[in-house]
Amino acid sequence: METKNNTELETRLRYTFVEKSLLDNALRHSSYVNEQNDDCIRDNERLEFLGDAVLSLIIGHMLMDFFPDLHEGDLSRMRASLVNESQLAEIAVALELGNFILLGKGELQSNGRRKKSILSDAFEAVIAALYLDGGFEKTFEIIEPYFIPLLKKLTGPSKFHDCKSQLQELGQMKFKSMPQYRVIHEMGPDHDKTFQVRMKIHHIETEGTGKSKKAAEQDAARKGLRVLNQNES
Repeated sequence: METKNNTELETRLRYTFVEKSLLDNALRHSSYVNEQNDDCIRDNERLEFLGDAVLSLIIGHMLMDFFPDLHEGDLSRMRASLVNESQLAEIAVALELGNFILLGKGELQSNGRRKKSILSDAFEAVIAALYLDGGFEKTFEIIEPYFIPLLKKLTGPSKFHDCKSQLQELGQMKFKSMPQYRVIHEMGPDHDKTFQVRMKIHHIETEGTGKSKKAAEQDAARKGLRVLNQNES
């Protein structure tokens, strides 16, 4: 399938680029660039890097407006649940972004237009192109409507205070696996025990302590979430 004219994408975004080359660049996958004999064209990876930062700022603004009483930790976990590969790929599909991405022959043959990683990266690159062409306020105006329905689905602080549930959700989404907990040490007399628990998910291991096994697991899960958030920032 051939790519569509980028003017159609501008119509979907409700924005006309002044510098058309920015949008062209945002839609150029590295597999396509590697097959061209032109040292002047660039892939969209640098724009993807910038778009990730711009999107995080947009979602941060929105979360602070929607949940004015939440603390930083809850806001960070909410943002992580919104700004991830699967979620961004869904928005890209709604935009039919895959029809506009330039791919190399290998990616085309392996159905690259439907790959979540390619779609989400291209969406972030388009956000960067919007930002460079029209500024932050215009980009915020264009991107905000895609995330308002998702923000309205969030249940607020109670869900995000349950670190085990949040880690389980993120673990299934990112690693297709569940966190495992194991008591590794018990301290103190029977009437006043302190438990030490080790949590492991994929390559991440943390330890937590608490006056009950559940409290220790929550502590370990909270630390695991912190590691995940740090890796994404």
